[in-house]
Amino acid sequence: MFKNILVAVDGSQGAQKALGVAVGLQSSCGADLLVLTVYRHHSLLEASMSMVRPDDPSPPDESMRDHAREIAEQAKEFASRAGAETVRAFVKIGQPARTIVKFAEEHDVDVIVVGSRGLGDVEGFLLGSVSHKITSLADCPVLVV
Repeated sequence: MFKNILVAVDGSQGAQKALGVAVGLQSSCGADLLVLTVYRHHSLLEASMSMVRPDDPSPPDESMRDHAREIAEQAKEFASRAGAETVRAFVKIGQPARTIVKFAEEHDVDVIVVGSRGLGDVEGFLLGSVSHKITSLADCPVLVV
């Protein structure tokens, strides 16, 4: 049925649930599981109000990239322990919904699995959730958990 399943994770509880569903789906059809974490570039205003670790003086983008790598690797380890046979983790920078959809297109993804609520930000409250945007942009099916 599916050859490539993409699950987008951001460290939230919703993403963790989506990851569990993606692992179950992967095990039932033998697909490759692709784990993707997307982080955004921080403007100067966002950097001044950033939730970046206070003990880490590196620029916000570097801290966000490192944190995204940790999230992606933790998700990959979780998926492997849960029985996923083929799982690869990726980290990208960009606007989350568009980056996820573009990644799905580039990797011939058959289904995208996302949590209904992620960590979000002020933009999400004003313009709509990432999962909602993905469902409107993606050409492949999107499973919102």
